[in-house]
Amino acid sequence: MEGIETKLDHKQVWSECLNYIQAAIPKNDFRTWFEPIVPLKLENKVLTIQVPTYYFYEFIEEQYIKLVSRALREVIGAGAKLEYSVVMDQPTSPSPAAVPRINYGPAPSHPDLRNRVVDKKYSREEQPKIRNPFVIPGVKKLDIDPQLNSEYTFENFVEGDCNRLARSASEAVAKNPGKTAFNPLFLYGNSGLGKTHLGQAIGIEVKKRYPEKTVLYVSANKFTTQYTDSVAHNSANDFMHFYQMIDVLIIDDIQELAGKEGTQNTFFHIFNHLHQSGKQLVLTSDKPPVALKGMKERLLSRFKWGLPADLQAPDFDTRLEILWNKIRKDGIQISEDIVHYIASHITDNVRELEGALISLLAMSTLNKTEITFDVAKSVVDRLVSKPQKDITVEQILDKVCDYYGIKPELLQSRSRKREIVQARQVAMYFSKNFTNSSLSSIGALIGGRDHATVLHACKAVKNLKETNTEFKHQLKEIENLIRK
Repeated sequence: MEGIETKLDHKQVWSECLNYIQAAIPKNDFRTWFEPIVPLKLENKVLTIQVPTYYFYEFIEEQYIKLVSRALREVIGAGAKLEYSVVMDQPTSPSPAAVPRINYGPAPSHPDLRNRVVDKKYSREEQPKIRNPFVIPGVKKLDIDPQLNSEYTFENFVEGDCNRLARSASEAVAKNPGKTAFNPLFLYGNSGLGKTHLGQAIGIEVKKRYPEKTVLYVSANKFTTQYTDSVAHNSANDFMHFYQMIDVLIIDDIQELAGKEGTQNTFFHIFNHLHQSGKQLVLTSDKPPVALKGMKERLLSRFKWGLPADLQAPDFDTRLEILWNKIRKDGIQISEDIVHYIASHITDNVRELEGALISLLAMSTLNKTEITFDVAKSVVDRLVSKPQKDITVEQILDKVCDYYGIKPELLQSRSRKREIVQARQVAMYFSKNFTNSSLSSIGALIGGRDHATVLHACKAVKNLKETNTEFKHQLKEIENLIRK
């Protein structure tokens, strides 16, 4: 290890570290927090890296420093140290090289990496507070209704790997609106995954922490309608000035501005005013900025200034937690088998998951009957746009064997080889989650085991999934194979 330092330059060292880090964290987290980092130099086992914002430095120190320190020791050896160079580039200026350096002294010590130095560079000059010279008759700042739904709180939002980054960034914005690197915060993902929930949760939390701040949530469609009305009534300036009064502006479905040149021009000026005044913007969209069509380039470039954070379809465990959270909240009486069935068949949309429970509760209340499996199946069939064929234990066994490259008869055998035992347990885990078979039936089909063995296998798989990132990725790949 001691000789590696003389053989590898700073770029090669960081590349080796990234390989180590990438294997340990989800792909989206790696792409967001580590791909933007640039290695600057390596001297005497001290690697200096450049991060785009001070929040990057804080987040890595809080969430990933142990992982980074292990990677550095693995590549450089004992005594490895890390230094940061934090550069906030002015969005309109591509080169920060000529910016004067300001040394902020040593960062707080950490048991894994010591003597880390934070060297900040800023190319954006401090903006003076801009006095709002506009007065709209009859409108007081504190009288503006924020248009928030009290149900959409962070406490009611179920976190999973599919949305952890978006939620973390949303909470950071809510705690310090306009003062983080996430401005704008651009939340994107398919319909029904929680973008609106997170956007409104930010607004609710800001109002709780800072009652004096003016928060406004509005859909892009409503924004466009208001703008069109203002033009028709010759009051476009009042419209723009009204929005420039807002401290935290949350625009939902920003893609709806596509092709609307006049609305985009007005929003461009509102965006600039709020951003330069240190106000917070939160935007949601069904696509990332780079994939939006019909938007002016100058708007798209501003959408990329902050953090684009995606929300993906929830995995099976997250879907289960969403359902149980709703069940506990609404006091619904429902069996575990039915909950598993719903989570197995409604896979892409959180709104549909919750809608299924609401439908079941309504049917049960109106008919004064308990929620049966047949009733649940009929509700799911109506909600799922393309009904899926039932998955069988036999199909799961075939897919698991294909993935691990083992013969099906080995799963049925009494072999205690580690790889066979793990494949057998994985098959039992997916059979319990994706089929309607009882534990006893699953055990009978997989080597004549009893229900206690199947239950133990499911617990073992779940525990390993929570502690082993590589195994967790394997489960996701197997799930995709099963659903094909």
